[in-house]
This record gives sequence, structure tokens and C-alpha cells, in this order.
Amino acid sequence: MLRRAALVAATVTAAVGLAACGSDGMSGMDHGAGADPSVSASASASARAHNAADVDFAKEMITHHRQAIEMADLAATRASSTDVKALAEKIKSAQDPEINTMSGWLTSWGEGVPADMTGMSHDMSAGMPGMMSADDMAELDRAKGAEFDTTFLEMMVDHHQGAIEMATTEKSKGQYGPATELAASVITAQSAEIKQMHDLLGKS
Repeated sequence: MLRRAALVAATVTAAVGLAACGSDGMSGMDHGAGADPSVSASASASARAHNAADVDFAKEMITHHRQAIEMADLAATRASSTDVKALAEKIKSAQDPEINTMSGWLTSWGEGVPADMTGMSHDMSAGMPGMMSADDMAELDRAKGAEFDTTFLEMMVDHHQGAIEMATTEKSKGQYGPATELAASVITAQSAEIKQMHDLLGKS
């Protein structure tokens, strides 16, 4: 009986020891599997990395897009062509979300979002590629029917060409991945729209 009791006690002691070792081992594994905070912070910072070209692109393209939307808004009541009205709506639906996206970038970078100058003088941004002057916008605002269609298409072709120029600069000089991807998307979409507008104008 004493021998049996001793054997049972030894077995229990061994089991407890193994359980303790297993617990220690798992604890070590858990610590090893945990993410290194410094590595996570570095990866997060890398994902947000941007440069001055990205900031300039976002700020200028927001202003550029706002004017395109202002021009497109006029088409609803002034255009005579259903194709022109449809194109104007397409431009608005594409560029409005892009403004929101770029505004979010600027805010996350600690940069100011450009003030909305819709309906105000456009001469202060006259140096931006493709931007219409105050006189240009007044001319478009006065036009109606077929005259509006032609004026709108000609101005929007110039406007799109300016956007493509800005996007091309961002692709070559920007650092922030989502911004360079948006620039590539602008080039593709607006190049296709320029072709469509040339077709509507009867140009080859």
C-alpha cells in the first residue's frame, strides 16, 4: 500500500511539473507571436508617407474638380443635347467622390482643404492648367441651347487636358500610393471623355 501511494504521488508530481512547463512554453509562444509596436507604427507611417507633390496635387485637383462640377451644373438647364447633359452628369458623379477622397488625405496629413470658390472669381487660380477664367465662366453662363453645347464641350476639353497634365506630374513626382493611383485613373477617364467630346463636336 505504501509503495502504491508513493507511486501515485510521484505520478501526480510529474503531471503538475509537465503542466507548468507547458504553461511556460505557451506563455513564451504568446509573447513571441505578439506584434512589435514599433514595427506596426513604422508600417503605418510608411502607408501614410507623402511628399509636397502629393499635397499640391490634392489641393489643386480639388479646386480643378470643383470648377468642372460648376460647369457641369450649368448643363442641366442650358444644354440642348441629351449627350451633353449625360456627359455633364457623368463628370459630376466621378469628380465629387474624388474631391471627398482628396480632402480626407489633406486632413489626415494636417493640411488645409482649399476653400470652395464655386461662384466666385476664378482668376486667382488662373495659373492652374485648364482652369477657366471669370470671363470664360461668364460666357458659359450666358450661353444656351446649341451654343452652350459647343462652348461647354470646347471648354471642358481644355479643362480635362489641364487635369491630365496635373495628373501626369503627380504620377512622376508623387509618393503617396493612393494619390498616384488616382492620378492614373484621372488620365484614363478624362482621356476617354476628351475623345467623346471631340466626337460630339464633330472632330476627328
